[in-house]
Amino acid sequence: MTQARELGRFLRSRRSHVTPEAAGVPALGRRRVPGLRREEVAGLAGVSTVYYTRLEQGRATNPSDAVLDALARVLRLDATERAHLHDLAHPPQRRPAESSPPGAGRVRADVRRLLDAVGAVPAYVLDPGMDVLAANELALALVPGLAGAPTGGSNLARHVFLDPAARSLYPRWDRVARQTIGYLRFSAARHAHHSRLGHLVADLSAHSPEFRILWAAQDVREKTYGTKSFNHPLAGRFDLAYETLSFPGDEGQSLVVFTAVHGTAESALKRLSGSPTASGLHLDLER
Repeated sequence: MTQARELGRFLRSRRSHVTPEAAGVPALGRRRVPGLRREEVAGLAGVSTVYYTRLEQGRATNPSDAVLDALARVLRLDATERAHLHDLAHPPQRRPAESSPPGAGRVRADVRRLLDAVGAVPAYVLDPGMDVLAANELALALVPGLAGAPTGGSNLARHVFLDPAARSLYPRWDRVARQTIGYLRFSAARHAHHSRLGHLVADLSAHSPEFRILWAAQDVREKTYGTKSFNHPLAGRFDLAYETLSFPGDEGQSLVVFTAVHGTAESALKRLSGSPTASGLHLDLER
């Protein structure tokens, strides 16, 4: 799965979403493809049709930033999609840590102390492939599948798509699944040499029909903040807000912290903090 080929697939998918009317192109005659034609995108972006075709076919490499910005404008990409386009076209330099074996991610002592300091709310540390490297007690009580999941270890994407309990834990499972796919796609381009991420995508594609369908849609998202709904077997139905804090120097690790958005959620967290599941548990893969 080369970056050039992925760039072509992404361009084709975004082209299919832009209508001639939105692009200001006369919709003349019968159209055999959804969205814009290749020659229309090329003309609006100021490049030759031959060159743009080569980009979509994965046969052109190293397009300039000016060309990428022009394509992003024509294809009406948002900020996350624009960043993804640049990541696909200009993969980051390979870092040795990104080809290390599963479980090799190390969480700094300062980050672990920060994780413990926010013990009143759920929090965990993720790597670019959504492996859970560390989690506090309340996070393990909130998402029981994080600790020793039978479907392949502590990985949020595996939990969402392969853990049957996730379907009931997340009342808006379809939304969570799309967000998970979008983040994995964004991360796969930004961390192109993260070998474990590639293996994860291959494994989920082999075992989850929903994953295969959503992955083919080429949607990307950067999960920096938002709200997630839960239907917990012990604490009931509630919503939590989350914030993602990145640690760029730590192999792409990020800290995800959940907070209550209203009184119902606060009560739910109190019930979880006193549950047997939260008693004495702390996930840290270095120990």
